[in-house]
Amino acid sequence: MPIAERTCTLVTLGCKVNQYETQYVKETLEINGYREANDAESADLCVVNTCTVTGEGDAKSRTAIRRLHQRNPSAQIVVMGCYATRDPAAIAKLPGVTRIVTDKAKLADELRDFGVTEMPAGITRFDDHQRAFVKVQDGCLLNCSYCIIPSVRPVVRSRDVDAITREVADIIANGYHEVVLTGVHLGHYGIDLSKGRPKSQWRRLWHLLEALDEMPGNFRVRLSSLEAAEARDDLVRAMANLKRVVPHLHLCLQSGSDRILMAMKRRYSAAGFLRRVDRIKHALDTPAFTTDVIVGFPGETDADFAETCNVVREVGFAKIHVFSYSARAGTPAAEMRDAVAPQIIQERRQRLFDLERELTAQYQRRIIGRTLDVLVEGAVPNREGFAMGTSCRYLPVAFPGHAPVLMRKIVPIVVKSIDDGVLIGAPNAESYWPRLPLA
Repeated sequence: MPIAERTCTLVTLGCKVNQYETQYVKETLEINGYREANDAESADLCVVNTCTVTGEGDAKSRTAIRRLHQRNPSAQIVVMGCYATRDPAAIAKLPGVTRIVTDKAKLADELRDFGVTEMPAGITRFDDHQRAFVKVQDGCLLNCSYCIIPSVRPVVRSRDVDAITREVADIIANGYHEVVLTGVHLGHYGIDLSKGRPKSQWRRLWHLLEALDEMPGNFRVRLSSLEAAEARDDLVRAMANLKRVVPHLHLCLQSGSDRILMAMKRRYSAAGFLRRVDRIKHALDTPAFTTDVIVGFPGETDADFAETCNVVREVGFAKIHVFSYSARAGTPAAEMRDAVAPQIIQERRQRLFDLERELTAQYQRRIIGRTLDVLVEGAVPNREGFAMGTSCRYLPVAFPGHAPVLMRKIVPIVVKSIDDGVLIGAPNAESYWPRLPLA
């Protein structure tokens, strides 16, 4: 029999995949008799899902474990995630740690000692979010010189299409209208499912999108991070032809210098990246591009950084996630010489931030007068009577509306202007769905 009324607390560090996995563990504990502890009570079981992308991720994970033990001194603490896989010995020394899960494929066995006898097929909601992340793939086969993740998630596992569509159906039934497909290496979805099969039976990411497009209900689908080389014509064609997939792609650039890309062991050149973006621009209607850029990789010169800025400008990214290079022990890049001085890294970061503001404004101006489908995520602070949300093109949009009523709904908004970096619009009354009061 499940354990009745035991309490749990869950903490997540890191990426969308980790956030999905924590939600799965939470729902697993719930169906086995646990409930989430409130702020005034101590938990019986604490679960920490750790990150190890950077040394800072390791440190934050350790801090989270220590704080949980201080607040819940009698609790059993289960630690999972990438840091748990990479360095279980370090975690074992921390106070209160009862179990270290180094392989999530064995999660059912690891949780059995805590009264877990039943595992759900998937998640049914995504707590504290208005959009639901759905993990469709795990593992990475690449060997980028700066990245530790392939060593802790080396096995590529893709979920079956039917399992994903059933999970999405449950999520949509619980009131969510945007699903973000995520994975450790999303572009490799289906490689393992296709192995040994004739080409006619291969399963790739665009096949999953086609299956989701055929589902009933009012919802849209967004892709999380992709490698530009994997935004192949088949995938882009699906994005252009399927009604649910939003015109937004997050393509990881990392650097625009061929010399630095080679040192990073990336699989493309700057020219190849730009060619792929150009094909996407011709296939989709005014698509939004977002990206990641690493500043200060060992040996990065002013000329290398200038090449990055040139590529960024030519693509016209709507948003850039800028990361300062951080040496990760255990990766080839950590042994490289010619470290870039911190003050130079900070100067280059600021130049990218300034360039990002310029390019974001350019893209926003192209959108004025267009109707964007906006997923409502809350009210606008200090602006009474206005709701705010994320548009299909990933731009934030504010408009007159009653946020509590519209939360998680998709509202067609005509963009009228720009105010402090945010698009301002008004509901398109002719196509407004669903028909709910706006104010």
